[in-house]
Amino acid sequence: MKILKKILFSILALVFLIVLGVFIYYKSKAPQYEGERELTGLSSETKVYFDEYGVPHIYAQNQKDALHALGFVHAQDRLWQMELMRRIAPGRLSELFGSKALENDQFFSGIGIDENSAQAVANLDKNSEAYQLAQAYIDGVNQYLEEGKTPIEFDLVGVKKEPFTIKDMYNIFGFMSFSFAMAQKTDPLLTEIRDEWGMDYLADFGLDGSLAKTRLKSYDGKAKDYAAIAKSVTALLEQSPVPPFIGSNSWVIGAEKTKNNKVIFANDPHIMFSQPGTWYEAHISCPGYEMYGYYLAGTPFPLLGHNRDYAYGLTMFENDDLDFFQEENHPQNAKQYKTASGYANYSVRTKTIKVKDTTDVQLTIKSTQHGPVMNGLLKGLNAKNPVAMSWIYTQHPNRILEAVYGLSHAKNLDDFHQKVGLVHAPGLNVMYGDAKNNIGWITSGKLYKMPEGVNPNFILNGANGKDDQRTFLPFEENPHAINPDWHYVYSSNNQPEPINGYLYPGYYLPQDRAKRIQSLLATKSNWERADVERMINDHTSLIYPGLVKNWMQCVTRDGLTSTEKSALETLQQWEGTHAVYDIAPTIYNKWLYFYLKNTFQDELGEERFSLFLGTHILKQMVAGQSVNPNSPWWDDVKTKGIKETRDQIVNRSFHEAIKALEKQLGPEYTNWRWGKVHTLEHQHPLGKVAALRPLFNVGTFEVPGGNEVINNLLFYLAEDGHYKVGGGPSTRRIIDFSDVENSVSILPTGQSGVRSSPHYNDQAEMYVKGRFRKMKLNRKEIEATSTLLVLKPKAN
Repeated sequence: MKILKKILFSILALVFLIVLGVFIYYKSKAPQYEGERELTGLSSETKVYFDEYGVPHIYAQNQKDALHALGFVHAQDRLWQMELMRRIAPGRLSELFGSKALENDQFFSGIGIDENSAQAVANLDKNSEAYQLAQAYIDGVNQYLEEGKTPIEFDLVGVKKEPFTIKDMYNIFGFMSFSFAMAQKTDPLLTEIRDEWGMDYLADFGLDGSLAKTRLKSYDGKAKDYAAIAKSVTALLEQSPVPPFIGSNSWVIGAEKTKNNKVIFANDPHIMFSQPGTWYEAHISCPGYEMYGYYLAGTPFPLLGHNRDYAYGLTMFENDDLDFFQEENHPQNAKQYKTASGYANYSVRTKTIKVKDTTDVQLTIKSTQHGPVMNGLLKGLNAKNPVAMSWIYTQHPNRILEAVYGLSHAKNLDDFHQKVGLVHAPGLNVMYGDAKNNIGWITSGKLYKMPEGVNPNFILNGANGKDDQRTFLPFEENPHAINPDWHYVYSSNNQPEPINGYLYPGYYLPQDRAKRIQSLLATKSNWERADVERMINDHTSLIYPGLVKNWMQCVTRDGLTSTEKSALETLQQWEGTHAVYDIAPTIYNKWLYFYLKNTFQDELGEERFSLFLGTHILKQMVAGQSVNPNSPWWDDVKTKGIKETRDQIVNRSFHEAIKALEKQLGPEYTNWRWGKVHTLEHQHPLGKVAALRPLFNVGTFEVPGGNEVINNLLFYLAEDGHYKVGGGPSTRRIIDFSDVENSVSILPTGQSGVRSSPHYNDQAEMYVKGRFRKMKLNRKEIEATSTLLVLKPKAN
């Protein structure tokens, strides 16, 4: 018995020591938020106050010291995220994750971001303030990399530490820019529909821009394997450990429409959710400069920011800056392709991709005059049908570092406007408001006109010499509105009005959010910050209730079950809200899915239908196609000799939807709450491993909102009826220039990417509930509510 007790005691002691060791290890990784630290390269003492949400407020004697400190504290909270971000564009994820990341690396290695970044760095003025400050930030990151705590993820994955460089910054911006593009998801799919079914089947898609009913107003005073491209690129972006950008809202209310006669600015960029989230907040203050900014991991200047003088933010323009060209091989010489002036040689380069769990992979990349050939970079493409990708980002001088520096250091509205013009890709709606009561909407991007008769929504002809004849437009002709006489500007990724009679092609989102925003802004003239807080959390659709009432006219009333009758009554009373307790959006989205499936899947097939569900163009065309009795899509091509009608398809879809909901959620329709099916979990890259999921992921939460409402917590439709939110507001920011020190924001989870930090998920509940916290600018308030980390120059 004594021996047994000793054995049991020994086991318990061993377990205790293991648990204690794990706890000590876990705690040892926490960031340092107070005390003192010496940094090499600082010219003077710099103070960093971390407020109650972990936001650093950096007070320095000059910008160079401030940026050095920013790099250091940014790295201690987000070094793992920085490591992932810099590895995507050059194709270096396989070094960490092995062959499962190889497809991602092959694609991004081939499209030229890394080479473009190297050229951009070579062209930089090394004496410019933008370069000097960027290098100071890099120095701070690298000092933490060398001397700071190693993230848990580095230990688990086995990351070999390497110094960060300014080229890494450019690669991060490059991946961000590519993730904006929708052409890679859309053009190949539309081309296959055209070639297989004919243009009549595309009439409902509004490729001429006719579906964009709410437009932004400017103010001056044969079938190939194309769908493989869409499938492969979509999969790469969705499986990426770093989230792509997807949409956004922003509006700026002029002084004439606010209660306190000062501008109110609002912005919520929509990005796929991840843990940690996209943005890192930091406030810098030094003589002659102050900015409260939102930073991408590994970058020195904020993409969103404000101070006491002005505020800026962004949404995606969604213009078309990426095209695919069908090339034609020489019939006898595989090294050549056809052009309008004869055959030309493919340019060829090779790259080595290091793979953690196998031998290195040698990648051969062929390029034409249009760009890199996708065959060999993406799965499923036949080598006999080479398709090249033409992307504005890699075809013109890259001045993105100069641009983001300029936006955060603008002297006035005119200066800010000119700095936007430095961004040739991606296309952005850049929003502006200032303390002098100026407001503005300015689009970035190198826009171009296509030859008449050439539709960039399809794979273009690479050999005819016509499809690639683009006419680039001067930046001055980009859509914009500066101080319009209707006293507000807004953007929800919707299409701008024509400029000089030309409707800019793109992959714009439907009018839903734009119409709701415009209806609210136009009818009220005494806005306060609290009103905007409610508006940015609004989840009402002006479109869905009318649409579903139209569908209800197709439902035959004979033989309805009691549940079906109750469902129709609920939909009849629906005002378009998407609260967690609402039932109507659960019914609507199930009905929507079955209508889409019964209408489109017979022609597209299961795989292409799944791709179709992920495109913007689907969202654009539902409202028009679903009420068009003459659409060719209604006929089920699998039922020979029978021609189905709109009424039949919509009616059948309703009954199938109700049966599916009864099976999924039970027969009592009052239990079909939106929050039961619309949920959010913030996934860490390592959270995909089941054993690590509880440690690294944040959530799951029942959430309000939905697709194409202002609170755009978006999801992909699925037959199982579980709408797992993939993306949404990456922050919600409101700056009121009548009380700028009490401006507010929120992050989806928290500031820190370090699991043992108290700021890893301390905003998650607030975010779900639509609450805000202060973006502090007042130094006395900051000092009274913060911990202090003093950074001192390291003695030689």
